Amino acid sequence: MDNYKHRGLRKRLVDSLREKGIKSEAVLEAINSVPRHLFIDNAFESLAYRDKPFPIGSGQTISQPYTVA
Repeated sequence: MDNYKHRGLRKRLVDSLREKGIKSEAVLEAINSVPRHLFIDNAFESLAYRDKPFPIGSGQTISQPYTVA
């Protein structure tokens, strides 16, 4: 489920990326629209919107948002 809390966390992440120099509104909007918490275990939901890579299982990671941007 994607709720108000998640949207707020995404907005904060986007604001952080903007402060780090990401200027493409298309990229920022894309990051703002992806519910990262749906790709990780519920136990780690609070970590989903940090600007860090995160392991998602099977030796894979969800990339750091700044790196993707």
